[in-house]
Amino acid sequence: MTAASKEPFEGHKKLERNITLLGIAAFVAVAIGGIVEIAPLFWIDNTIEKVKGMRPYTPLEQAGRDIYVREGCYVCHSQMIRPFRDEVERYGHYSLATESMYDHPFQWGSKRTGPDLARLGGRYSDEWHVQHLIDPRSVVPESVMPTYAFLADKDLELGDPAANLTALRRVGVPYSDRDIERAMADMKAQADPDADAEDLAERYPKAQIRDFDGDPGRLTEMDALVAYLQVLGTLVDVNSAAAQEELATEKGR
Repeated sequence: MTAASKEPFEGHKKLERNITLLGIAAFVAVAIGGIVEIAPLFWIDNTIEKVKGMRPYTPLEQAGRDIYVREGCYVCHSQMIRPFRDEVERYGHYSLATESMYDHPFQWGSKRTGPDLARLGGRYSDEWHVQHLIDPRSVVPESVMPTYAFLADKDLELGDPAANLTALRRVGVPYSDRDIERAMADMKAQADPDADAEDLAERYPKAQIRDFDGDPGRLTEMDALVAYLQVLGTLVDVNSAAAQEELATEKGR
């Protein structure tokens, strides 16, 4: 090894052996990387490309989501399909950022004891979901999921859905004044096909209006949770949306 080739190594040794110099060099490197990553965010309005079809949850779907979080379903199920062949072939198209833009908090999860639920909506009937929640092993013999039969017996506590939507609007979910005004009526009407839903379907495209739990005389927690599960992954045309996101990424480079 020549004297010239030894010089970089000698300089590196000096840097490693001087804790003060090493600390300064590390700080400078991290600061430069941080500026490169963070600074551009101050000049853009949104990091998520909006796509056609994405909308906020209806009051009933939001109530079902709250029950989903309350019961800790996110502990065993994720809602994020990664762009790997084995995941896409099993669960469907990989998840897009836009599909979680109105989730507070998001439900990406950290492990999977059960399958990913990002594209669960429409895969099974309401009756299947109800039976699965009441007695999981009656439809999936190898399931280790606990039973949630009490959801069918417990009336949904309506509370103040308008206040809930107002709070979500304050953190960026685009609920309109009409959505907030009709929140209570919308919650009841979505699970009652005989009720006057007025413009519910117009304000919430692809909203499924029907009795979800098989008991039309009551509005239960089962109604709300099944309504939430049935909307997962159904709002966005993922193939066209993915192409749109890729185009936006290319323009941003």
